[in-house]
Amino acid sequence: MEKEKRSADKASAQYIKMTETPVAKLILMLGIPTTISMLVTSIYNMADTYFVGQIGTSASGAVGVVFGLMAIIQAFGFMFGHGAGSIVSRSLGAKDAERASQIASTSFVCAGASGIGISVLGILFLDPLMRLLGSTETILPYARTYAFYILLAAPFMASSCVLNNVLRYEGQAAFAMVGLVSGGLLNIFGDWLLVSNIGMGVRGAGLATAISQVISFCILLFMFIRGKTESRLQLKRATKMCLGDVVLICKTGFPSMMRQGLSSISTMVLNGQAGAYGDAAVAAMSIVNRVCFLAFSVGLGIGQGFQPVSAFNYGAKKYGRVRKGFLATWGMGELFLGMFAVVGFLNAEFLMSLFRDDAEVIAIGTVALSAQMISLFFQPLSVCANMMFQSVGKNGVATFLAMLRSGLFFIPTLLVLSATLGLTGIEIAQTVADVLTFMVSVPFVISFLKTLKRLENKEE
Repeated sequence: MEKEKRSADKASAQYIKMTETPVAKLILMLGIPTTISMLVTSIYNMADTYFVGQIGTSASGAVGVVFGLMAIIQAFGFMFGHGAGSIVSRSLGAKDAERASQIASTSFVCAGASGIGISVLGILFLDPLMRLLGSTETILPYARTYAFYILLAAPFMASSCVLNNVLRYEGQAAFAMVGLVSGGLLNIFGDWLLVSNIGMGVRGAGLATAISQVISFCILLFMFIRGKTESRLQLKRATKMCLGDVVLICKTGFPSMMRQGLSSISTMVLNGQAGAYGDAAVAAMSIVNRVCFLAFSVGLGIGQGFQPVSAFNYGAKKYGRVRKGFLATWGMGELFLGMFAVVGFLNAEFLMSLFRDDAEVIAIGTVALSAQMISLFFQPLSVCANMMFQSVGKNGVATFLAMLRSGLFFIPTLLVLSATLGLTGIEIAQTVADVLTFMVSVPFVISFLKTLKRLENKEE
């Protein structure tokens, strides 16, 4: 009885926190740990690029190729993770912890199963997969070695996405941060030890990433085992999973699947187009993508702080807080990404030189990085819009918007511009796609904010 009372008090305190804390303050409270997690994740991705880049240009290109593989694994992990997180948060907002536990358990098992499937199929068809992801023949030996270890860790990577997102959507971003940051720091240390000191080359980078992912998974799982969450992970719940719950999770998380899946496909297409200009072009675009993801991770982290706020308050019918939260998140995103854009634009050549001492790589990457710094001003609204629609269960709109940046706009833009402008077209394609995505997102945002205002007035 005492345990049940403590659980009820904890749930009540969390409800008050999520529905009464000033919106901007709450988003920062949840967004700062998430931003730190995203930054560390981005930094350890860049650490792979940095340490492997010391081996050679072809090895550096392999990191970009395998990045597409990691996007595939994350596509399934984020589909189940964001799908479960959104439903869990709305269920807790409606004070239904039992439903939240059922969804969390079902999603955890599904993510692990998808990771195992990717691991088995990927290892069986390793060479064809690397070529499909854009590997040239000179990059292939490095990509094959690096990818093998990533595939071994795929079940842990996919499952971690569920654990991380359920924690975030419950408003426990600090616990999620501990797991991700610990794994990220371990990966950086592993790169330094295995690649630079022991001399294992690309194999060391892959092994460091795999080990860090497993340890990060264990830390995140420990948070659930120790009862740090309102939802519970229980195998008996997962064995009782129904098809309807799986479909609902996948439907809610489908925008994330599209976003990550199309990111992988766009990486394949980008590597294929860049490969026509040699390994230097593939390596340059790989480095640019990693640097830009560092900036993007700030906006993404703040946006992910907004996700549990929007989902929880939408479930609690606090529509005004959802609207205010969107505007606050968009404003903070413009501020932080704008500052990064200015610094990055002015120092593009220097940033490229940090990762590869190759004049051709630096020249190609400097143009692409300068262009993508400009696009950072257009990303916050698009990112916030996509996250808001997904969090409140507007899955159709969220899926459509998620498909724009890396798919419906980027791939055709890349193909057209590379055919007409050559290498320059490849370098500026992402910026053009980001501007177009911004323009399409604006009308959806304006319409939904008006809807939230009407719902707010109705509740009053």
